[in-house]
Amino acid sequence: MHIDFVQALRDIQREKDIPLDVLSEIVKAAMISAYRKHRGDADLRVEIDWDESRIEIYTRKQVCESVEDPQTQVTLADARESLRGEPGEDMPKLELGDYLEFLVPPEEFGRIAAQTAKQVMVQRIREAEREIIYSEFSEREGEVVTGIVQRREGRTVFINLGKIEAILPASEQMPSDTYRFGERLKLYVVEVKKTTKTPHVLASRSHPGLLRRLFELEVPEVHDGVVEIKSVAREAGLRSKVAVASRQDNVDPVGACVGHRGSRVQAVVDELRNEKIDIVRWSEDMQRYLASALSPAKVSEVHLNEEERRATVIVPESQLSLAIGKEGQNVRLAARLTGWRIDICSEEQLRAQVHAARAEEMAAKLAAAPTTAQGELEATEQEVTAGEGEPAVAHPEGALQSATESEPGQPDTEHHTEAEEMPLAPAAESAVPSAPEPSAAPEPGESAQAASATKPDETPESEPTGEEQP
Repeated sequence: MHIDFVQALRDIQREKDIPLDVLSEIVKAAMISAYRKHRGDADLRVEIDWDESRIEIYTRKQVCESVEDPQTQVTLADARESLRGEPGEDMPKLELGDYLEFLVPPEEFGRIAAQTAKQVMVQRIREAEREIIYSEFSEREGEVVTGIVQRREGRTVFINLGKIEAILPASEQMPSDTYRFGERLKLYVVEVKKTTKTPHVLASRSHPGLLRRLFELEVPEVHDGVVEIKSVAREAGLRSKVAVASRQDNVDPVGACVGHRGSRVQAVVDELRNEKIDIVRWSEDMQRYLASALSPAKVSEVHLNEEERRATVIVPESQLSLAIGKEGQNVRLAARLTGWRIDICSEEQLRAQVHAARAEEMAAKLAAAPTTAQGELEATEQEVTAGEGEPAVAHPEGALQSATESEPGQPDTEHHTEAEEMPLAPAAESAVPSAPEPSAAPEPGESAQAASATKPDETPESEPTGEEQP
């Protein structure tokens, strides 16, 4: 076969990076398919000599007495004729049933067979190219690749990765990104799908894995495994949190990621269009880990609920807004980073909640006290009525009302009633002095007191008057 055909195969091997053994199989399959399609079934063998730039096709036939299928059978006489060489050479012995190979001249292919072989080879070469691209990029899932902005259709951006174009949909873009033609970007390969055409490569600029891979590129300790990135929480274009831990006691994980004067983390920030990055220290102690995850806010106390994976964080009043963040961004990222639900309250709010709880407890006790007192009062009344059958004692207010509301024309008996109820006779006797002797003149005060205490019809036995005095 012509030398230009073999040279074309070598050019395809260099351009599309398809191995020569794969191209050899493609050419053999195309030749056999084209020959069988136009000449019928045959036992063919294709041989390619890359050094000599030669391609030869052989058909294999069986020696028979009579030929029924000329593509697979040959008579003994024809076989001997084909094997006859130069005069003086020994002709090999042939018997019925032996197989011989015959060289197929290129003229037997024709124009249509050659066109068929070409189409088969082009199709097989494209399939081989897709398979190579798919196998190459499928191994790079989860890795960072560098591409050039090729074009934009609507909000979808197409990035040229060399052999293939990656698709960057709007859902995987950063709000702060602007795409200019020819600009170089780092992308995170999310998924590679095999299709009937070119493999479908889905790229992302907002995936948390991009932040992790960028730290591996910029920080040698992370690349070597000395510093491990435990968790990443990201809101693309706005803020991210990275939890790091060291596998060696003499290596500071936070300092290694920050770098000298922040040079390492600044390189990552520049690639992510000035996205803020908080690097926190990971710890097995969940209280310390949660307090570190809420940085830059200062935390006073952390209370854990292991069953519900819920944490209550107490912060000073001055740190409350910083701990929550703008629109709850800081606490939201901390919750994603740790995997715990976080509730934040200030020390003043905690004291107010404690006071409110105590007030509710006291109100509950006060609400239950009247019920107890009412029960005790009813029990006492039952004991009184179950005695000797005496009527219940009248309420003092009723007695006072009956005493003050007397009918018109009746004498006022209020003083009399009090005189009957109060035993004043013994007290009056003890208060009134004994009767004075006739010779002694009573004092004016004592006479008036004795006169008011005695009955109206009683008079002193001897009362001095002015007439009896000499």
